[in-house]
Amino acid sequence: MTSDTTDALVSVGWVVDRLDEFQRDDPSFRLLEVDIDPSNYDEAHVPGATKVDWRTELQDSTTFDVPTKGDFEALLGGHGITEDSTVVLYGDMMNWFAAYAYWLLTYYGHSDVRLLNGGRDSWLGRDAPVTDEVPEFTARSYSAAEPNADVRADQPDVLDAIPRETSLIDVRTPEEYRGEILAPPGWNEGVQRGGHIPGAVNIPWSQVVDGEGRFKSEDELRAIYEAAGIDETTEIITYCRIGERSALTWFVLHELLDFEDVRNYYGSWVEWGNTVGAPIEKGQRAEIRRQ
Repeated sequence: MTSDTTDALVSVGWVVDRLDEFQRDDPSFRLLEVDIDPSNYDEAHVPGATKVDWRTELQDSTTFDVPTKGDFEALLGGHGITEDSTVVLYGDMMNWFAAYAYWLLTYYGHSDVRLLNGGRDSWLGRDAPVTDEVPEFTARSYSAAEPNADVRADQPDVLDAIPRETSLIDVRTPEEYRGEILAPPGWNEGVQRGGHIPGAVNIPWSQVVDGEGRFKSEDELRAIYEAAGIDETTEIITYCRIGERSALTWFVLHELLDFEDVRNYYGSWVEWGNTVGAPIEKGQRAEIRRQ
């Protein structure tokens, strides 16, 4: 396995050892649960954790963009977080939206943010303490940095990247990549056309985790990307359907493997597939390694 405790990743044991600190009304340590299904939190959660709803709090419902700087400051301050807090994120579905929240905190310049390896399922699978009590923390004043464009790509960036042969990584399932389906089963499709961005390689997000949702070893992770011709010298843009699975891959490349030039395409396929005139490809590129 990759190291369970780094500057970006922490283990279940690391959090267990600090549960008292996460439950204090002191902003030094804060724990946030970000689930695909927010009702999971209501049933049981890590003591001291507060719930963040990705649908209503981690995106602007009017613009379909990230929260504004002001809304982001109000969100974190409302959870008792300051600029100096150590913020640990975890969630269900192998940390899809927890990783997106991690990316968003990085985008707004939070200096100490961590991801719990394996997420919610790993915590429950190790019989670590849980509760249904909702903690109350004193609201704090939070001042975010200006957005960090180095970690985000928008549609014009992707259009510019195609002729420059930038490494575009489509982390969706092979069926989505080939254009056979528009979204994972059970998900709102939200897009009119199937396929992938021209030149993109398909490296599904699921390749980077084991059966328990924990990240594979550094050597295994590097081998996955090297097999597709991607290494630390490569300019990389990741994308999926709505930017959450690609945030997990961004986390692996940028935070675990220390690739410097990695951006997450926030609009991802929902934007690209619904844009008149945006070029697409379908089918499987011959050089892509098959699973």
